[in-house]
Amino acid sequence: MIRRFGGLTLCLMLAGCSGSAPPAASAMAESPAIKPVTTPVADSPARYDGYGPVWLGMDEASFNQASFNQAWGGKLEGAAGADSTCFSKRAVAATPSTPSGFMFEDGRFVRYDVDSPAVTAPGGGQVGMDEARIRDLYGDAVQAQPHKYVDGATYLRIAAPQGPGALLFETDQHGTVTRWRVGLPPQVDYVEACG
Repeated sequence: MIRRFGGLTLCLMLAGCSGSAPPAASAMAESPAIKPVTTPVADSPARYDGYGPVWLGMDEASFNQASFNQAWGGKLEGAAGADSTCFSKRAVAATPSTPSGFMFEDGRFVRYDVDSPAVTAPGGGQVGMDEARIRDLYGDAVQAQPHKYVDGATYLRIAAPQGPGALLFETDQHGTVTRWRVGLPPQVDYVEACG
């Protein structure tokens, strides 16, 4: 058992260094392949295709195995309810660099949400930046839409350079980023998370 765990750790470490996803047979067989897209921000675990050791599209069992004992506290809580297949896992021991939630739908990891300036989004965006800075960073890739609930606020959506993922910043009425998320469509566009 110890040798198998060591092999898994080595596999995850090597996959993290090479920038490619660790092989997950069940995820590859049942979901479309998502090619890893690395972020130009050197120390950020956030990517268009996942976060740290986890990849969008992973099944929940593979996610749990890959995320065991990671920087977000080693334990995530949350499970699907009796009347819904959409839910979020949240860190028990959250740190400033912990996403506020990892969303699952139909047994797959489909989105993560960030509301802390301690985590840099793929491409360099952060909570606290203004809309002009986001447009400077992402250029013509930014698609803006009015916020559903806050007058004068916006959603700034950037499609992943490769693959099906997207990055979405939310601003307040002053044009300041309050949170952002990365995920697969349509879940990345859910305004009420699992709504």
